[in-house]
Amino acid sequence: MVYFVGAGCGAPDLITVRGMKLLEKADVIIYAGSLVNKELLGYAKPECRTYDSAFMTLEEVLATIREAESQKLMTVRLHTGDPSLYGAIREQIDGLEKLGIAYQIVPGVSACFGAASSLGLEFTLPEVSQSLIITRMAGKTSVPETESIESFAAHHASMAVYLSVGMLGELSARLIAGGYKPETPAAIVYKATWQDEQKFVCTVKTLPDVAAQHNIKKTAVILVGDAISHANYAKSRLYSADFETEFRKVKKS
Repeated sequence: MVYFVGAGCGAPDLITVRGMKLLEKADVIIYAGSLVNKELLGYAKPECRTYDSAFMTLEEVLATIREAESQKLMTVRLHTGDPSLYGAIREQIDGLEKLGIAYQIVPGVSACFGAASSLGLEFTLPEVSQSLIITRMAGKTSVPETESIESFAAHHASMAVYLSVGMLGELSARLIAGGYKPETPAAIVYKATWQDEQKFVCTVKTLPDVAAQHNIKKTAVILVGDAISHANYAKSRLYSADFETEFRKVKKS
């Protein structure tokens, strides 16, 4: 059996309990060494075989899993954040299915949520934004034309932009072209929840300058939207005294 496990956004104790227990039982761990906190390998038993997929091709990853399966060993494929976001797991799963190898996916905490926790941020403030857009700039992996930064910016929703810190000049310009005002709040969170985390609140216009000032060139998530300012929002109706729910009657003052 192969388990695709979300390592979480950085801090080793932010992995799920299920993910931690699987690491403890694993005979083989293939981890994304360029992004996963290596402290997580401390959960592994001494005899566990570990492989850093940063140095491996897809074919080599599948061959390692196939070899483990032939020896009736249990494999954990440890991905950063949540495997479903920019984890390139579908191509691995297709390969496993062709080989007849069973698998399961264990979710994890993605970087945008670790960043939000560090900033004390609620993405979905009433009367400000009720949506969170997760996207990226095109790089070695293309982005469909229908998912352009400009088209998403037109919604003025909260946005988390991954894998784009090296293109902040272009990102800033395209966010503004799409409809965000230059003074719209934004944030750069480098290595969210890691011990060496850095976080900077700025504006859409100043994103590239702030990143350059602090020499941030990778491993950061960009957050954009008025929700970042924690201002001009309405209180949730859910907890209002005059709002009746299945569990609570209206409370008169």
